[in-house]
Amino acid sequence: MKKYNVAVVGATGAVGEEMRLILEERKFPVEKLSLLASIRSTGRVYQFNGEKITVRELKEDSFFGIDIALFSAGDEVSARFAPLAIRQGTIVIDNCKYFRMDPQVPLVVPEVNPNDLKWHKGLIANPNCSTIQMVMALKPIYDEVGIERVIVATYQSVSGTGKEAIAELKNQAASIANGEKFEIKAYPYQIAYNALPHIGSFKENGYTSEEMKMLDETRKILGDNNIRVAATTVRVPVYRAHSEVVHIETKKKISLQRTREILSAFPGIKVIDKPEKLEYPLPLFAEGKDEVFVGRIREDISSENGLVMWVVSDNLRKGAALNAVQIAEQLIK
Repeated sequence: MKKYNVAVVGATGAVGEEMRLILEERKFPVEKLSLLASIRSTGRVYQFNGEKITVRELKEDSFFGIDIALFSAGDEVSARFAPLAIRQGTIVIDNCKYFRMDPQVPLVVPEVNPNDLKWHKGLIANPNCSTIQMVMALKPIYDEVGIERVIVATYQSVSGTGKEAIAELKNQAASIANGEKFEIKAYPYQIAYNALPHIGSFKENGYTSEEMKMLDETRKILGDNNIRVAATTVRVPVYRAHSEVVHIETKKKISLQRTREILSAFPGIKVIDKPEKLEYPLPLFAEGKDEVFVGRIREDISSENGLVMWVVSDNLRKGAALNAVQIAEQLIK
């Protein structure tokens, strides 16, 4: 089997660390792994396939000899270094938002739109975490009966913001329990024992950038600009795994039995839907797992062709690192 030189950019962040772990877990054919980060993170040492790898500073010449680079270091880094990497012969899989809506860049969830990889020009964008898990649940329904409209409310974990937010939630919870003062840095308000209806920046239309991503990216991934999507994205005091309530208005009626059948058969989805036994997806259950979990599947009693479902997935895995590695796996096929 051919092996590849792989780089992880942003290797010391929450997603970058997950990328390294998943490459090893899934036995990706790595000849040499390079871990790249900003100068303040250089010198850290990580294990990979029994070897110790030292994090090196990301530089303009870091990509010579690299076949595939997984980026998870933010918009500014991607905007600067992704074009350089491509010119050095590297295929870039980018986890930030900078290139997602570029019409020249495929935006890919491998189970949903793998054919879009055929027209890449050295760069593939990884969708937003909340979009990935939603389109996974939408795709089999879209293929079966079509979709007119989606209304979604998300309950997103603090790991979506990064390691600092995870530490802040832990610190706030402990400080409140001990009656101590605490800092508020990661978010505009306390996140412990709270819910913030604000992810990203607010736009002129009153929606946030995170909410508009779910509209724009869903349309691009499914290849349908006629789907109407309205989202409300909320940050909640959960460490890991995002949850979503998804209301779907289909073009044709579909039975609940058929909905469960096509969801259960779709790769990467696991249906947990026995409410009479209190069995439904939970973020605690999804943490560390690869699947997108779907439950609470029911008819929307306010819409003739309506469905409602509860969708949960680990945002650091399928919502980011796993999806990027799956794109790389699809490419080398």
